[in-house]
Amino acid sequence: MSESIPASLPLRNDLIGEEPYGAPQLDVPVCLNVNENPYAPDPAVCDSIAARVREIAPTLNRYPDREHVALRQAFAAYLKRESGVELSVDQLWGANGSNEIMLQVFQAFGGPGRIALGCDPTYSMYPEYARDTFTTWQVAHRNEDFTLNVERTIAAIGELHPSIVLLTSPNNPTGTPLDMGDLKRILDVCATMPVAGAGEGVHPVVVVDEAYIEFRNPGTPSAATLIAEHSNLAVSRTMSKAFAFAGARVGYMAASKGIIDCLRIVRMPYHLSAVTQAAALAAFEHTDEQLSRVDHLRETRERTAAWLKTQTYKGQPLDVAESASNFLMFGGHFDDRDRVFRELLDRGVLIRVVGPDGWMRVCMGTDEEMARFREALAEVLRIVEA
Repeated sequence: MSESIPASLPLRNDLIGEEPYGAPQLDVPVCLNVNENPYAPDPAVCDSIAARVREIAPTLNRYPDREHVALRQAFAAYLKRESGVELSVDQLWGANGSNEIMLQVFQAFGGPGRIALGCDPTYSMYPEYARDTFTTWQVAHRNEDFTLNVERTIAAIGELHPSIVLLTSPNNPTGTPLDMGDLKRILDVCATMPVAGAGEGVHPVVVVDEAYIEFRNPGTPSAATLIAEHSNLAVSRTMSKAFAFAGARVGYMAASKGIIDCLRIVRMPYHLSAVTQAAALAAFEHTDEQLSRVDHLRETRERTAAWLKTQTYKGQPLDVAESASNFLMFGGHFDDRDRVFRELLDRGVLIRVVGPDGWMRVCMGTDEEMARFREALAEVLRIVEA
């Protein structure tokens, strides 16, 4: 048990020894470890947020709209514009970040006797959602290039009969996109697959986490385009990443009305504050400004990937995983990635030790931050080579 938790407290037995999730939060000149959009909202956006909040401030003695209808309408308008998907308000649901959306998914569809299936390596919070809801977490391993191993995943679905199949596009921490053909195969399998611990005629929910989808290459469709054809599909999104709104904590889900109604059962009363709803609506009024740096960050990703491939670690070129996100997983053969992390941190650059052994992850920052990252990493690699 953590030294800060007295042994006399009745912490759940399965939580004893566990540590809170979270990337390091350090005051450093170059912070490239949590996949944020590095560009602050424009002053006009800030003014709109302040005006919206000021407008609702006199009503803060009352509870907010627990169904956040206006915000769900904004989600629908945005998805129609961004992905060409026409959805009704009752097919959308918001929460305090996509983390809360995912927790609600596990609360609604997981639980004792239920199984959730993911494809590793993937987001390290997924097994924690499972732990917190007493859901069994299982994985089907990805291919060596981190693409989805469809045959292995389908075999696992047939063997385990999960209630939740959790996929990611792009995947975190690898950045790997999800092939739409692969997704359709899994959706078709799940449409008739029974669920362990559930009644007859119950089938798995397929959840696609699209937290970083706006960084995909142009022309790549969103999984949300398949919702009309697949009532067992749910697509999770966030305003935290491309939309440059991480501090506001706004995530949302697009799915059939039936799936949304399941989430409504487990949501906390009035879970989205009036201030959060007002700020998000103001941001959607400035969608162009909020997304104005996405193309540049995508170009930065490609330039950084090309540069990383020219670098060596102990005589071997660095590997770089294919990414459709705003981050890159690189290395592949770091035998002491903790040292690389510390050396970079000593130079004021914070990245992330995450993913399979031998790999590290860096998110895309401003041009100045990326220049400092390249300078620092090149210096660290020279030191390690010596």
